[in-house]
Amino acid sequence: MKLRARLIVAGLLAATPAAVLMAQDSPESLLPPGFDDPAPAPAPAPTPAPRPAPAPTQRSAQPRPSASAPAPTPAPAPTTGDGVSRPVVQDVPDAPSAADRQQSRAQAARDMLDRLPSLEELEAMDPDELDELLGLKPTFDIPPAARRSAGRVGLLDREEGGLGVNAVAATRALFVRNVLRGTRGPLVSRWGHIALRRALASRMAPPAGMDGVEFAALRAALLNRLGEPVVARALVQEVDTADYSQPLITAAYDAYLGTGDFTGACPMLRLHGPTRDDDQWKLWRAICSTYSGEGGGMDRIERAVRRGGEGRFDALLAQKYAGAVGRQRRAVTLEWDEVDQLTPWRYALATATGAKVPEGLRAAGGPQYGLLAALSPSVDIVTRAAASDLAAQRGIFSSAAMVDLYSQIYDDTELSGDQAARASLLREAYVGTPAQRLDAMQDIWGDGEDRYARQVLTAYAAARMPVNAEMADAAGDLIASMLAAGLDRNALRWASTVPVGSEGWALLALAAPSRNAPVAEGDIRSFMDNDGTGPRSRMLVAGLAGLGRMTPANVDELSGDMNLGLSRQTAWTRAIAQAGERRNPALVTMLAALGMQGSSWAKMTPLHLYHIVSALRAAGLEAEARMIAAEAVARS
Repeated sequence: MKLRARLIVAGLLAATPAAVLMAQDSPESLLPPGFDDPAPAPAPAPTPAPRPAPAPTQRSAQPRPSASAPAPTPAPAPTTGDGVSRPVVQDVPDAPSAADRQQSRAQAARDMLDRLPSLEELEAMDPDELDELLGLKPTFDIPPAARRSAGRVGLLDREEGGLGVNAVAATRALFVRNVLRGTRGPLVSRWGHIALRRALASRMAPPAGMDGVEFAALRAALLNRLGEPVVARALVQEVDTADYSQPLITAAYDAYLGTGDFTGACPMLRLHGPTRDDDQWKLWRAICSTYSGEGGGMDRIERAVRRGGEGRFDALLAQKYAGAVGRQRRAVTLEWDEVDQLTPWRYALATATGAKVPEGLRAAGGPQYGLLAALSPSVDIVTRAAASDLAAQRGIFSSAAMVDLYSQIYDDTELSGDQAARASLLREAYVGTPAQRLDAMQDIWGDGEDRYARQVLTAYAAARMPVNAEMADAAGDLIASMLAAGLDRNALRWASTVPVGSEGWALLALAAPSRNAPVAEGDIRSFMDNDGTGPRSRMLVAGLAGLGRMTPANVDELSGDMNLGLSRQTAWTRAIAQAGERRNPALVTMLAALGMQGSSWAKMTPLHLYHIVSALRAAGLEAEARMIAAEAVARS
């Protein structure tokens, strides 16, 4: 690196004009006369006397003025008000003297040399900074013929389940921007999360008045907040790195950090290195330099370690990762006792290098680290399975993904603990007699706060259960488990078994793909008699009303009895209703997510559920509407 810095200094000095360099110390020119200052202009020659014009010949194409032509009359001098003439004065600047020009060149040379970095500064620069100094930094990393337009960014075409290219193209940019930025936290509904993820991942043109890069940045940032960094990373990769804006760089930074993909972010850091100056960004750039085989990256990390302070532990983690991906190996010892707070940077680097994060520190950091643990392939399988409960409740994990995790645990006979025992129970839920299978599923469900997540886990096992009237008491849980994975047709097999007014009946009344007649008021009141005026009854009435499965008279009467206030109007209810009337599924889904923010179903009101279900149904997303309505009853 030092040799390279000296060569760069020599190159910079060689590229500087010799006259400029010498001018800084010499007020006098060392060049021979005539090579420095321009030669004085020659004196004008005397005007020759006019000659008589020759006689015109046949070859003359243009007439020439004759000698007897009168001379032009000079313009009169301007006069003042008193009639006194004044001479015409022109403000012509004086030409700079040779000394002035010499002094100007000397000052320019001094300014240029003052801007040149010292040898020590050059040695401290990383390759990207040197490239910027020398003008060698690339402006894009994709050949011009392969560059993509940001006019349509996304992962899913309509044929792949997307919501259409022009889903929000006619919507005002300010409105979409406020909706996406206003959705800050997790959603109470698993199916609401799934619907929103689908909308955000759809290949769409930006709304009117917004460019495609900003639209991609808004969607990726929301995906990160929802705990979906994998989808966010795929979305930002749909935009050419050279076109990244600062908000998209921030969203991409969080997505790569959430997935622990430090080397995958190197093209972004290469092209947009100067956009940030925080310590973690510098360490990340040093990791990329080490990964690409460039010298100096590991040296910069080691200097950060030697500086100590609060950033020392972060630098040690970067050193450990850089040693794993680069050619220079370093033995790094991590002392977690000196860490009082877990950050995404520390968690991502630790898990990427196989370091064990203390459980107490991870738990104190909040649920976001549980979601990252569930998604990270670098985390041990038992920890991932334990964290999958929250991911399933949120809608991040599917039932099939949970089954895959527990299948790996079951195959490893050396594992023990709660997750290993649950893996054995899951196998029993698929084999044995129906009674044994039901007992195994009930043991898996338990009675704790993770009950709904465990129902997601057993969805396919419940779908394989034969319909049995003797199991009518457990039919509600089996149906809720199936509907957690969207297996509505499998759940409908139990329609003839569940008694009217039971939980299973209420779930099927909401989840059935079609219904010939409205639900009878007496049947609804039968459920209310069993449940009282609790949250399940309120959600049932709101869901049935939103799906159009009650008569208007019954809606008014029952909602009035429970004081639901379904006719109340707000700015949000008007907006989502209008989006549904216009059959705009993307905008309805985004507005529905805005109204479903919260940590539990206790945050959801019947008014919000009614308008969400009604607008989704009007926009053509009836399946999502049915699943959200059934989930509301199952989880309330």
